[in-house]
Amino acid sequence: MNLTDKISAFVQSRPGIAIIAVILTVILMTLFSEDDNGHLMPADEAMLDHVPQMSRVSHAHHSDPLKPKAQAEAEVWSCSMHPHIQRDKPGQCPICGMDLIPVPQHETQNIAGMDGMDAARKISVSPAQKALMRIETFPVERRFPIASLRLVGKVAYDETNLASITAWIPGRIDGLFVDYTGLKVQKGDHMVRLYSPELYSAQEELLQAIRGMAEISKSGLSSLQASAEGTVAASRDKLRRWGLTAEQIKAIEKSGKPTEHVTIYSPASGVVIHKNAQEGMYVETGSRIFTIADLSSVWVQLDAYESDLQWLHYGQPVAFTTEAFPGETFEGRVAFIDPVLNPKTRTAKVRVNVDNSDQRLKPEMFVRANVSARLANDGKVVDEMLAGKWVSPMHPEIIRNTPGQCPVCGMELVTAESLGFTQIVAADLSAPLVIPATAALLTGNRAIVYIEVPDTDRPTYVGREVVLGPRAGEDYVVKSGLKVGDLVVVSGNFKIDSALQIQAKPSMMNPEGGGATGGHNH
Repeated sequence: MNLTDKISAFVQSRPGIAIIAVILTVILMTLFSEDDNGHLMPADEAMLDHVPQMSRVSHAHHSDPLKPKAQAEAEVWSCSMHPHIQRDKPGQCPICGMDLIPVPQHETQNIAGMDGMDAARKISVSPAQKALMRIETFPVERRFPIASLRLVGKVAYDETNLASITAWIPGRIDGLFVDYTGLKVQKGDHMVRLYSPELYSAQEELLQAIRGMAEISKSGLSSLQASAEGTVAASRDKLRRWGLTAEQIKAIEKSGKPTEHVTIYSPASGVVIHKNAQEGMYVETGSRIFTIADLSSVWVQLDAYESDLQWLHYGQPVAFTTEAFPGETFEGRVAFIDPVLNPKTRTAKVRVNVDNSDQRLKPEMFVRANVSARLANDGKVVDEMLAGKWVSPMHPEIIRNTPGQCPVCGMELVTAESLGFTQIVAADLSAPLVIPATAALLTGNRAIVYIEVPDTDRPTYVGREVVLGPRAGEDYVVKSGLKVGDLVVVSGNFKIDSALQIQAKPSMMNPEGGGATGGHNH
């Protein structure tokens, strides 16, 4: 009874496992066959029994016609665990004992046949491999990279537009005409009603000096009259220095009686942001009673990290938005960059002067700002609006076509170039070399890019170390290592680098190439 008959009899006795038996039959007939005596033996040995003895010897001493093409063309044999081990014939790795594998001939011939480039950093792939690795290239070019910074901050008072109402003489506050903060006042509005004994005495001195001068003028003595006029002038000046206006002094002289109270008026228009006194309080000379802020212009204080400072310059335009007015953009100019970083946040304050004539911007509002900058090769920012202009060093919103003085502070205007901007005419010749940011492989202090080698039979790439400048958005400025027209790999460069590592060639993580000398403990 052969193998098939035995399985059939087994199935008839157990009909429930018919399907399993069919599968088992196919597997056994594939792996084994029966000899003439009905014994099972491996199928390959059964085939060899029908091969002549001479054919077996010839099969052992001659190459296999089905041998892989890569092995037939191989000139170099390498270890898959230690790629730096290379031999000219098959064998075993002297480190781990694994069988050497063939390296296709074109992997070495195409690389070594190229002159003028470091063969150790090159790799050649087939067009199909290039497609699978999704390798894409982009030419190196000269242009002005645009860096877009996103900063956050908040609105603050313009410190140059703050005014304080203080007591110029000691006294008692008997009345506050403004008794809460947030109230808008105009210049000249009455604010405080103050009683001061010293001020009362000074008024008496003025009235006595006036009466004395009138008596002396009747006597006709010119020398005494000049002295009396000097005394009157000194008394008036004393009252003026104590905060009385010229109209108040004239009213005292006209009435001929000193007043017990004096009214303090607002020196500026704005909003009362601080009230430091109450009615009935005694104040000393210099005591602050009110603080007034003019909100017709405000500051926007932004936080910039260290890496952002290279893109920021005095006079640079800034656009920002607020939660209070969604969809609306406000504009201002950089007026100050803090020279000292905050040790806790590691940021520097960037102040932006903003016109707020409609007073919609409120102090303490949060803002989100965008700053765009184009960098020239000399490190200066390119801005067509400021090319050849004159700017106020204290008020960047003052921009003129000719030199002169700032109408706000009176300082001499300076050129925009002295503030970190470049001339457009010169900038055309100083556009930096730029590559996409995805082309650079960064490893600490080193930067590697892979360049496509032109005019080769197979796609060939070579690695090169470059010196990078600042990153501007999706681009890097290149200081050295590349030239215009080089095709840098922007996609698939990690795969190229991995292939070089497998071949023990210089790569991103291993600049010297080669493998470990100690081997692995298998």
